[in-house]
Amino acid sequence: MNKPAVAFFDFASCEGCQLSAINLAPQQLLDLLEVIDIVEFREALSEKADHYDITLIEGSITRKSDIPRLKDIRIRSALVVAFGACAHIGGINALKNFQRPDDYKSAVYPDNPDLFETDMARSIYAFIKVDAFIPGCPIDTDEFVRVVKNLVLGKNPDIPDYPVCVECKQRENICVYERGLTCLGPIIRAGCGARCPSNGGYCYGCRGAIPEPNIYGQKDVMRQYDLTHDQMMDTFKLFLNHNKELF
Repeated sequence: MNKPAVAFFDFASCEGCQLSAINLAPQQLLDLLEVIDIVEFREALSEKADHYDITLIEGSITRKSDIPRLKDIRIRSALVVAFGACAHIGGINALKNFQRPDDYKSAVYPDNPDLFETDMARSIYAFIKVDAFIPGCPIDTDEFVRVVKNLVLGKNPDIPDYPVCVECKQRENICVYERGLTCLGPIIRAGCGARCPSNGGYCYGCRGAIPEPNIYGQKDVMRQYDLTHDQMMDTFKLFLNHNKELF
């Protein structure tokens, strides 16, 4: 019996999620290759294929000329997975959406602002049907392996839909707000093991919001700690720029 054919593709991104996939621990990689056949992956092999059972797409769409390529990949794929924050929610790329095109073009290419095509940054959901997603910036490798195996078996991807605060409490962390930092843990999807708050940082939202996030509750918490409106908006913009209810 043939193993499912898996392909990786990228659009506007740092390609860190694909690098995370390449850098799997040896046992993780062996476990994964027992159940799939990687048939196309620009960063790891030169072979090409015509059709794919599972396609993982990294990156946001920032050029109109990329849309036909994305739609062609969709046609040739049984399942499409948004791979990482850029494909899933637009990622840091979408910060440009808060600026005028002339401004960011001139800032990046002052000598020739129109040298390269560029447009708003949007997730792949804006253009094609997406069957599953693996959140994060970059993705969590354990979650990546689990999701791919679940898809091979026809199971639910098993992405948590509760907030990061739950994992912080499980780890008995002191609340980040009590340490004088801002945190989006109350509204951001768990599954990372509260990695950032557990290591002296804070949750900045790379896994995207939970279903039906209590935005007003998050804002109330931030006000309790004397954060200004501009500070709150700057925090939300980094990864939650696609949530129109915030702005």
